[in-house]
Amino acid sequence: MRIGELARRAGTTPRALRFYEEQGLLPAGRTANGYRDYDEDDLRLVTEIQTLRTVGFTLEDTRPFVDCLRDGHETGDACPASVEVYRRKLAEVEDCLRRLGAVRSALLDKLAEASARPGTCRLEPFATEEIR
Repeated sequence: MRIGELARRAGTTPRALRFYEEQGLLPAGRTANGYRDYDEDDLRLVTEIQTLRTVGFTLEDTRPFVDCLRDGHETGDACPASVEVYRRKLAEVEDCLRRLGAVRSALLDKLAEASARPGTCRLEPFATEEIR
């Protein structure tokens, strides 16, 4: 299939596919007249990239998954390098959640202090309890 059809079937743009090619993620075969030529395996690669991008992976993060599929595995996460990316991304998310939890806690403390001060606009008691 040509680039336009792959883009349509994958729900993306030819420009995105050319970018994936430039990044070495989507090799393109060429027809005799120089047009890019793709097959169902390429659609699978693009779908894998898009799925991973949707959950916050960078293009570089997708590389082990794409390589795993290219090596003939049924899924992109069947290889140790892909599983390692999952572990690293999960650690990043957990760290972010810890930091956000600390910010949330500090904000709750500040809100409680401000609400308890005389002459301050007072919140209904349940309002701060619902946040916790």
